[in-house]
Amino acid sequence: MWFWLALGSAVFAALTSILAKVGIEGVGSNLATAIRTMVVVVMAWIMVLITHQQDGLKEISTRSWIFLILSGIATGASWLCYYKALQVGDVSKVVPIDKLSVIITMVLAFVFLHEDFSMKSLIGCALIGAGTLFMVM
Repeated sequence: MWFWLALGSAVFAALTSILAKVGIEGVGSNLATAIRTMVVVVMAWIMVLITHQQDGLKEISTRSWIFLILSGIATGASWLCYYKALQVGDVSKVVPIDKLSVIITMVLAFVFLHEDFSMKSLIGCALIGAGTLFMVM
């Protein structure tokens, strides 16, 4: 199941880039990010209500609140940077650089979450990095 959800995420992320590049024409990148964020907020709350998860708000620990808020700040910063980059750059160059987040995530997961970093992971990171450089040159 996780594979199909991850694949769906990749497809929707690809659509996001193309739709955003077209939609951002003549619109400030911060305003475009705010509009996108409002749509995401509405969609997320609709899913919470449909699945009856709203009662879970009372059960969230302080630690979880802190890390969810920090994650939201990181997401907001990422989206603001991404939309500005899309506004001034080519999608075909912005997206590969954005996907360097895969390498950064793997390193951070190794350092902070103590996840395994195998030779396969190292080779994959090297290939992603090399592919990114190749695509943006």
